[in-house]
Amino acid sequence: MARQDKLVSADSGNPLGTLRNLWPYMWPHDRPDLKMRVVWATVILLVAKIVLLLVPYFFKWATDALNGRADLSGTAPTILTGALALVVAYNLARLLQAGLNQLRDALFASVGQHAVRRLAERTFIHMHQLSLRFHLERRTGGLSRIIERGTKGIETIVRFTILNSIPTLIEFLLTAIVFWWGYGLQYLLVTAVTVWLYIWFTVKASDWRISIRRQMNDSDTEANTKAIDSLLNFETVKYFGNEEMEARRFDQSMARYEKAATEVWTSLGWLNFGQALIFGAGTAVMMVMSAMAVQRGEQTLGDFVFINAMLMQLSIPLNFIGFVYREIRQGLTDIEQMFDLLEVQPEVVDCPGAPSLAIERGAIRFDNVHFAYDADRPILKGVSFEVPAGKTVAVVGPSGAGKSTLSRLLYRFYDAQSGSITIDGQDVRQVTQKSLRAVIGMVPQDTVLFNDTIAYNIRYGRIGASEAEVEQAADIAQIGGFIRALPKGFSAMVGERGLKLSGGEKQRVAIARTILKSPPILILDEATSALDTRTEQEIQAALDIVSKDRTTLVIAHRLSTVIHADEIIVLRDGVIAERGNHAALIAAGGLYASMWNRQREATQAEEHLKQVVENDDLGVVVRGPSAR
Repeated sequence: MARQDKLVSADSGNPLGTLRNLWPYMWPHDRPDLKMRVVWATVILLVAKIVLLLVPYFFKWATDALNGRADLSGTAPTILTGALALVVAYNLARLLQAGLNQLRDALFASVGQHAVRRLAERTFIHMHQLSLRFHLERRTGGLSRIIERGTKGIETIVRFTILNSIPTLIEFLLTAIVFWWGYGLQYLLVTAVTVWLYIWFTVKASDWRISIRRQMNDSDTEANTKAIDSLLNFETVKYFGNEEMEARRFDQSMARYEKAATEVWTSLGWLNFGQALIFGAGTAVMMVMSAMAVQRGEQTLGDFVFINAMLMQLSIPLNFIGFVYREIRQGLTDIEQMFDLLEVQPEVVDCPGAPSLAIERGAIRFDNVHFAYDADRPILKGVSFEVPAGKTVAVVGPSGAGKSTLSRLLYRFYDAQSGSITIDGQDVRQVTQKSLRAVIGMVPQDTVLFNDTIAYNIRYGRIGASEAEVEQAADIAQIGGFIRALPKGFSAMVGERGLKLSGGEKQRVAIARTILKSPPILILDEATSALDTRTEQEIQAALDIVSKDRTTLVIAHRLSTVIHADEIIVLRDGVIAERGNHAALIAAGGLYASMWNRQREATQAEEHLKQVVENDDLGVVVRGPSAR
């Protein structure tokens, strides 16, 4: 992975800080070929500026030659030949200058795109390094929009900073020297005043437009967030018939975007008009000065044309400096949030020099663990228990008791505020996260699949697995036959978040990829709680195969899935209320027994209802006040 360069404070009002952040990407330490491209682009840039300076001189000399004022000896045909040569030289110089500019841009293209790619990659990696807490509090749509705009802003700043700002300053300097040396201090003063007023007005107007641009970006982010949120919850929208409400919410955000975007374009019109007015006034003053000098015989017609040509030539970079400033400022606005993301510190990090986890038996121990997502709402209050190597321990309890928090702490999505969690005596906070997560397999309650093929989603458990190994894992998870029956088999697409598969099918895919990972430690986080009884039994059979001889922590809602666990721990209000095997807990007649009786009654009622439906002649039971 590329070296991670330290960021300075990212601030839209601190362009130098942002440029320092970008410099390692414009001058990449590990790419000497790109550095050479930057060097050659700079050399060509300087040559192009020298050629550009000669263009108006050729124009002047050709004008004087055609006007009979050129310092050329010989007959009329010789003078005419010299004038034609100067005209040809003028056009060749313009063509050469344009060609050099295009060559410069072509050389620098790969540098700019490499910078975009590197920083976008760094941002993507950083997003995966941030804690679960960060992602639970962010909106995916808004986050993707920030990254999208940020990468575009990077290209703008990289290209304009290297290729336009410096050459424009060089051209200003050369033009000032030419006017001072050739025509006197008064021409230099008019040029300097015009340029200063132009830049002052551009800066002030652009700063005003930046706030409008920020409002437009905020509205754009909000609209995109609502659109993605609505599409991800497509079925929920349909369930409640809220298409019109979703469209109205989206349109309200787009209305704010429309207003801000209109103001952006209107303000741009005023900015362009003001720039044209200032430069036009400066040009008029200098042209009047030159015209009067020609009438007095102090200048030739060629001088008049030369001054006009220089001013027209100067107007291009001068106008471009306004464009560059606007684009850089707008680019800074677009990437400031991206740099803010890069400055967010991961909540969970590896200790300096942390070793890899060394697995011997896979025994897990929670020792007096305290944890709270928010300081004023503790979740775990001194929980201690052990999962012996190769054994299964189940954790049950009411909703909100802290069951799923145990799996998140074991995976180090969060770190406990006090106490310790160890695997084979090694504190999980003292080993690398990569090695820790490599030895743990997870089958969650809500399996979310990638919008790709079934094979890809199973192979996600071990990327280098062969097709035969993928199919074997699917067979063990009892889904191989179903997959082969599909028209495209293992190449069938599962849809967004796996919506083309049923809940049970998604769970089997999750089990298959865990089998493929083959971890010594397994976490089953309410893996069957959202399934019907029959599917639950089928999935449970597959889970029993997976968990055999593995250290297994089961987070369960349905107690029927944990009756064979070696130990059952009952959590209530963040503390262990009861512990023991199924028979002992039932005999104790406490919280576990109460939960067991309620679930058994619910299961019996469900089975009775199912039997009634099957026995009904119509296959339907009509319930409600109108039933007869």
